[in-house]
Amino acid sequence: MEGNKSKPRALLVFGAPCSGKTTFAEKFGKKFKIAVYDFDELRKEHGFSRSEVLVILEQILKTKQNILVEGELNTEKERIEIRNLLRENGYEPSLIWIQTDVATIRTRLKSKFKSVSKAKDFYDTAVAGIEAPGENERAIILSGKHTFETQAKHVVAGLADLANTK
Repeated sequence: MEGNKSKPRALLVFGAPCSGKTTFAEKFGKKFKIAVYDFDELRKEHGFSRSEVLVILEQILKTKQNILVEGELNTEKERIEIRNLLRENGYEPSLIWIQTDVATIRTRLKSKFKSVSKAKDFYDTAVAGIEAPGENERAIILSGKHTFETQAKHVVAGLADLANTK
């Protein structure tokens, strides 16, 4: 009898700031026992460059565990680079784009920064660097306002659809 030959999965979560990425990632990782790596937080805490983050990711990929990655995914170019690295290391990557309406994001940012002007400045700067997924990226799109259970069901169904269309 041959063992399970399925590829390890890497879920790549991206979206605007305060769209619900981190909350989703933490809950999804806990529910499905998947390691979660927030590369934006890693860069902020330790001052790593993008190339250093990619070296860390390469080390993580040696474990062949299923992973969920948040951060370093704002542009299509960044997402392609990471997906290529994942594929080269035997992973099956899937994109998850968290969408939340601007009014909700601004409300969350105001609460976070306790300042309307700081929230606006942060939002304007952050959103300018984010690209929506291209059609060929086949992202699973989630609402950042739905419950986690609804989001999780949508991701599981989306992963099944992606697997069936290969």
